[in-house]
Amino acid sequence: MGQERNSALIVAALIIGVAVVAGALLVRSSLERAAEEIAAVEKALSGVAGSPPTRTPTRSARPDPNRRYSIDTKGSPVLGNPDAKLAVVAFTDFHCPFCKRVVPTLEQIEREYRGDVRIVIKHLPLPMHPMAPAAHAAAEAAHRQGKFWEMYDLIFADQRNTSPEHYLEYAQRIGLDVERFEKDVESADVKRKIDSDIAEAAGLGVMSTPAFFVNGRFLRGALPFASFKALIDEELGRS
Repeated sequence: MGQERNSALIVAALIIGVAVVAGALLVRSSLERAAEEIAAVEKALSGVAGSPPTRTPTRSARPDPNRRYSIDTKGSPVLGNPDAKLAVVAFTDFHCPFCKRVVPTLEQIEREYRGDVRIVIKHLPLPMHPMAPAAHAAAEAAHRQGKFWEMYDLIFADQRNTSPEHYLEYAQRIGLDVERFEKDVESADVKRKIDSDIAEAAGLGVMSTPAFFVNGRFLRGALPFASFKALIDEELGRS
């Protein structure tokens, strides 16, 4: 009996040992996979939409709401009076649900401050939306024919439709020169404009969409109209 008991103890000890080793290997494998996934995300952030690799902004590098930043709006689409003294610059991603949520708010700002405020859109397709660059290329190509906002509305109206065929259909629907549109979508100039906006966002520390600069002052997220109104009124000197 004693010998059998000793044998059973040895077997049990071997089983426990094997389980411990297997558990350690499983943890190590999980950690290695996690490290690989983190590296992949960092690589995507540094090279989004074909732009030159840039340093991924850290949390502390985000724009400071207490600072005033200079934003390059030259050549970007404008809603409202292009000569308005105050600009609300929006860095947007056509496949971001929060960007879609804020579309009516931007329209309300343009209505409420007609003549005094202009809305400016900057491209910022994010790495987690791999089909977004094509949407931005379609919108920028439409902009070259003076129909950015028509394309903007159609893309945001149905974010599930992400194929080039849908964008071509939109181009036909809003009366674009389709042959020119197809060339512009694939052109280096359109890609350069999108990449330039992405690089500017990275330099500012913008890490998510939607992101706004009201007369150069930072606001983040799909905020309600009241949040914009408070800052706009302050900048316009209204009581």
